[in-house]
Amino acid sequence: MDAPITSLLETDLYKFTMWQTMLHRHPETQARYRFVCRNTPAYPLAELLPEVNAALDTLCALRFRPDELAYLKGLRFIKSDFVDFLRIFQFQRDFIRAGVEGDRLTIEAEGPQVHVMGFEIHVLAIVNELYFRRFNPTAALAEGRARLAAKIAQLKAFGTEPPRRHPFEFFDFGVRRRFSGPWQREVVATLQREVPEYFKGSSNVLLARDLNLVPIGTMAHEYLQSYQALGVRLRDHQKAALEDWVQEYRGDLGVALTDVVGMDAFLADFDLYFAKLFDGLRHDSGDPVQWGEKALAHYAKLRIDPHTKRLVFSDGLDVPRALDLYRHFADRTQCGFGIGTQLSNDVGLTPLNIVMKLTHCNGQPVAKLSDSPGKTLCEDQTFLAYLRQVFGVVR
Repeated sequence: MDAPITSLLETDLYKFTMWQTMLHRHPETQARYRFVCRNTPAYPLAELLPEVNAALDTLCALRFRPDELAYLKGLRFIKSDFVDFLRIFQFQRDFIRAGVEGDRLTIEAEGPQVHVMGFEIHVLAIVNELYFRRFNPTAALAEGRARLAAKIAQLKAFGTEPPRRHPFEFFDFGVRRRFSGPWQREVVATLQREVPEYFKGSSNVLLARDLNLVPIGTMAHEYLQSYQALGVRLRDHQKAALEDWVQEYRGDLGVALTDVVGMDAFLADFDLYFAKLFDGLRHDSGDPVQWGEKALAHYAKLRIDPHTKRLVFSDGLDVPRALDLYRHFADRTQCGFGIGTQLSNDVGLTPLNIVMKLTHCNGQPVAKLSDSPGKTLCEDQTFLAYLRQVFGVVR
């Protein structure tokens, strides 16, 4: 069977943007990432170990090709020295280990952060595709095409509604939990062809390049979490991370993620300086309506026109939920919607809820205090309690 990943460009854009920042600001950082499956699969993931190891061997043999480097260099926020680094980059097999514990598949990546942070999306795409290859592809793809056609019909029907102040725009965020690479490509190409007025890009850099779409993404939780162990006061880690981002991108990539220690703690740090410098905020946990109202209230308190800002929603969305949120907010601010699993793996099978999260930096634990309790992840409960205390987060 073909390898699930055949190009190092087939990952989320924010892996490159965070990678570049860490290379420039903290290239000496050591990090550990751990794979977790949050739901119960139809069969034990441990059965996939031989195939996963073979796919990791293939991944670690890949290099960036000249045409891929040329594409990255053409993105105005990617700097030439980072492209030079990528020119000689190759994943090191010694830095990633896969194994089993009972029925569970275990995967850990550990080493210099600039050499291991890129594993995450590739590993998730590999596990997903290998897992779903054991199901009936003919039935799954037939169901997937029927559901995709229904989504397109729903979007076209939405077009008959009275226009609101700001347009509806959504993006594909589905590479990490996709049914397969070819299916994600078919979904994205179909949406681009059928509803170009709404579908505006993909986080998958390879697909964005091949289909002439806008690559979408800024930062993920791991970026802000890393700063919990990079020498600044824990209370100041969000401000330090945001400041480095501002200095790195000078006005580009201006959407900040808000839920590493919860929305309230984030807004306490997101003062007038940052609120003016960043173009908007991204929601990834908790009630999206409450989150959006808090964001708009914060902009109002700072006397910032919310019509100049953007709220991006990306937590477990499907098309109906995205449209509902759009109707709620679109007359008051710009909106964007990143839809992942419900685009790239809506084929009638239960998706895997898998992640590969940063757990340690420089030998110290890091944590995410999500606004959705089930998304909180930390291996050190003492550190987690301390983080809650520092930011005044109630359990």
